[in-house]
Amino acid sequence: MSVMERVGVVGLGLASALGSDLDSAWARLMDGESAIERMALEGLPDIAAARVTEDVAAVLPKLQQVGTERVSQMALGAARRAIEDARCGAWADAERVGLYLGTGMGGAATLDAAYAALHAGKRVPPLTVPTAMVNAAAATLALHCEIRGPVVTYAVACASSAVALAEAAHALRRGEIDIAIAGGAEALLVRGTISAWQALRTLAPPDETDPARSCRPFSPDRAGLVLGEGAGFFVLQRESDCARDGRRVRAWLAGSAISCDASHLTNPDQRGQMSALRRSLAAAGLQPADIGYCNAHGTGTIVGDPVECAALRELWAEAAPNLRVSSTKAAHGHLLGAAGAVEAAWTVLALERQEIPPTAGTQVLDPACQGLGHVLGQGERVPGLRHALSNSFAFGGTNASLVFSRAD
Repeated sequence: MSVMERVGVVGLGLASALGSDLDSAWARLMDGESAIERMALEGLPDIAAARVTEDVAAVLPKLQQVGTERVSQMALGAARRAIEDARCGAWADAERVGLYLGTGMGGAATLDAAYAALHAGKRVPPLTVPTAMVNAAAATLALHCEIRGPVVTYAVACASSAVALAEAAHALRRGEIDIAIAGGAEALLVRGTISAWQALRTLAPPDETDPARSCRPFSPDRAGLVLGEGAGFFVLQRESDCARDGRRVRAWLAGSAISCDASHLTNPDQRGQMSALRRSLAAAGLQPADIGYCNAHGTGTIVGDPVECAALRELWAEAAPNLRVSSTKAAHGHLLGAAGAVEAAWTVLALERQEIPPTAGTQVLDPACQGLGHVLGQGERVPGLRHALSNSFAFGGTNASLVFSRAD
């Protein structure tokens, strides 16, 4: 095995506010639909949010649902769909299967319920610790999917699951495992977490005329990010093993890079983002002009969007107007720790289907975000799309960029 051997995406699975079926979720995304709606929580101002509406607990029998967090249930559903999509069946050697999972908050609902119980003078549920711990989702997946290789959780805020995908690919190339299940999950639409985000003053209020347009990345009237929930998982395998097993390859994870701004806990830094972008392209053996689409981090914050656009413009230089850019957060909200994996899934589907999804909530561009090939309103058909990247830029300054190439 060569350390430069390509890593193939052989399975994808979602739990998304747009739906968990890849075809229908993609159709909604391409049509410019948004799953964002007004959400009411007792004692708090209404927020805009994107919720997963399916019964995510149904992935487990009733007795096993007790003591299993919503974040773990969504992760399990998405991972099982990815494994089914890859047609893996029973593992030939479970010790050669690794799990790499990213999450920002872990068991937010469990902690919220525990604090509420304590405040009300009631007993804190005895399973609070194992249910809320940040690696609970990974442990749940390992248990129910019989994964006996390395099981690792990455908590790097909004870059968590992008980092998980990058590290899974490295583990495959090093020969530590033969199959990687990689992705992320987040479920944080609970009072405690939302009140903390409201205190930070980064959330966009519900749009009064159309709550679905509350998240407007790159727009001059953008008002902040919109929280979402969900999960996305990949099954990854080395090229030689894909060929041996007769796997369909959806796309190649061609390169990745992780950097840190080392400048501010919450404000982004152009130099740090450019470092991740430049090194991810180098890892893939590509030049900026080779990339046809960027699934941007694009959260809709006042500061963040112009910084990302400036980083792309400077690095792409004269090729910048040809780089198609969109932020799918306008359709499904910001999934924090799960954002990287879900948005990487859209990037893979863009290559596979030769289509680019739009930034759904935006109609006019902020001048500070211009100079790139923004896709607004409706998706575009782009025959010949060969390479694309997905950006995840996190609080704490961690930046992760993933480069995908179309499968031949």
